[in-house]
Amino acid sequence: MEKKYCSLTFDDGPNFEGDNTMNKMLDILEKHGVKASFFLIGNKISEKNTSVIERALKMGCDIENHSWTHPNMTELTAEQIREEYAKTDEAIIKITGKKPEFFRPPYIAVNQTMYDNIETPFICAHGCRDWEKDVSVDERLKLMLEDEKTPVQDGIMFLLHVDDGNEKTLQLVDRAIPILKEKGFDFATVPELFERKGIEKKNNGQLWTVV
Repeated sequence: MEKKYCSLTFDDGPNFEGDNTMNKMLDILEKHGVKASFFLIGNKISEKNTSVIERALKMGCDIENHSWTHPNMTELTAEQIREEYAKTDEAIIKITGKKPEFFRPPYIAVNQTMYDNIETPFICAHGCRDWEKDVSVDERLKLMLEDEKTPVQDGIMFLLHVDDGNEKTLQLVDRAIPILKEKGFDFATVPELFERKGIEKKNNGQLWTVV
């Protein structure tokens, strides 16, 4: 079977004190031998959750930018957009020593002012409504793997969440990984996916779902 690649991407980490959803997701990824990309909200990063970010890095995962406060950035000025982006970069670099290579806009809301003021590629990815608490694990799995509008294909990125208490997505990913492996998919981080597809990592005014 021809090898295909996909990427699991997780928004809204790290978690506040007392919640360990991101750490539980790392347990699941480690169990299946899979790496993923985590798009972090900058103002959630603190000394109390640095260890989970460091663990992700040690596992081969990458850490990317998801803004500082998760606003609708289409409503911000150019200066505010740059601040949301730059403060998150700074917080991540302080822990990882590496500048994030990609940006995920909150709510996948974009406009030209954002493209003009954020230098890295914008990542969307295929979602499964896992941010909606009333969507069951079975429904999420079907939306993730059987959506006719965005069929599971080589180069696809999946949009998932490790927001506080998102136990259903933990169950979803634990079930989805073996299915994707059975379909012939190998798992890569977003930077690896771009490299394997030979695509330059630059902001070209595109919102990427499939590489």
